[in-house]
Amino acid sequence: MNVTITPPRIGPQTWEACRGKLDQALPFANMRDTPYYRDAIYEQFSRQEYERRYAALRAKMREHKLDAIIVPGGPSHWSFGGGMLWLTGHWEWHALCCYVVVPLDGEPTLIYSMGGTHAEAVRRQVAVAVQDVRHSRNGRYADIMVERIRELKLERGRIGLMEIDPRHEDYLPVNQYNVLRHNLPDAELVFTKGFLHELVVVHSEEELRCVRKAGVLCERAMEAMVARAKPGVPEYELRAAAGAAILDDGGDIDFLIIGTTPMANPAMVFGNPRPSHRKLQKGDIINMELAAGYNGMSAQIGSPITLGPPNDMVRKFWDEITLPGYQRIVAEIKPGNATDSMRHAAKFFRDKGVQSRPVQVHGIDIVTDKPHVFAERTEADEIDKVLKPGMIIMAEPNPITADGLFGIFLGHTFIVNDKGHEIVDQFPLEIAIAG
Repeated sequence: MNVTITPPRIGPQTWEACRGKLDQALPFANMRDTPYYRDAIYEQFSRQEYERRYAALRAKMREHKLDAIIVPGGPSHWSFGGGMLWLTGHWEWHALCCYVVVPLDGEPTLIYSMGGTHAEAVRRQVAVAVQDVRHSRNGRYADIMVERIRELKLERGRIGLMEIDPRHEDYLPVNQYNVLRHNLPDAELVFTKGFLHELVVVHSEEELRCVRKAGVLCERAMEAMVARAKPGVPEYELRAAAGAAILDDGGDIDFLIIGTTPMANPAMVFGNPRPSHRKLQKGDIINMELAAGYNGMSAQIGSPITLGPPNDMVRKFWDEITLPGYQRIVAEIKPGNATDSMRHAAKFFRDKGVQSRPVQVHGIDIVTDKPHVFAERTEADEIDKVLKPGMIIMAEPNPITADGLFGIFLGHTFIVNDKGHEIVDQFPLEIAIAG
């Protein structure tokens, strides 16, 4: 017979109450208002920016007649902190996700994975955005949600549940949902769809500053790869160099996709999502796509690197296919232009007798999101069918030879502005030669 033992619950412990009991689990887990991390410094958005975000979310809640909403976010690419990070500034790495309970009226509550010193550090980190940070009591997130909802007297309310991963339409785990359903039988639980994208598809100036910083981090990651790329260096060292460049300037790594192949006998059209132990050789080409985050905003980049001068085939493919096709797409990034115009520009590749990966362009809200421009179709919501100032666009065509054996990925991140667009990095628009 399996028996689940629920640990006793005690409330927050003041510093004076717990400072002499740090070897006891409950006082340690529930400590509050300690002197720990008092010297920590975090770069955060302004209080006014967070007020703007909460106001925008609550306007959306009113539109959908929600009394409260549960906003998750986790460390996967398709979440990249999600709404939880956007509302608090907390980057989660311990757990599948953490959650913010946001009432229509009243203070928000961050439910963080860990207690003790971890929770105290997070309280310092998010103090500009949220004052009420509670730990999950070993993963009992939904129990904490229920407690907060009861405190707000919303047991009979209409409670929204946002996605953890909006791309794959994944919500909170079934065990957490079952706890909510069991303990709030009179509440209406509503699975919302696409709330976060609608709130961040057009960015504030504070957010755009962070996108620009993420672009600089992408540029430095590319420079670090060029410097590290030499014969005998394994692919994973390129990953290490790019990652270190991002982390060295306070950024976060979203993804590092890096692969290599001989130019004389290629068998690669896109970088490797898991860079291998293959050692670089003279005559190789490196394909990559990198993504860096800064303060919850992100940018992406990719541009070919060769070990030694490019051979005739690669030079011709770059000069006649990759670069002009990319430039045609970028020329369509301007306010008032239909998103689908970029798809029409990308027909250049088939007109030239080559092919490409399906995706040509995508948007970035926090990470990769709509609009998605494919060779065959464009996927866009009403809000992003037409380009607007403040939108982020990643132009990333990846033309491929007719035989399917060789391709070059070329991508840079753009901010749509009143005059057209702004590129967020200054990495040269040319084949980089290393080694």
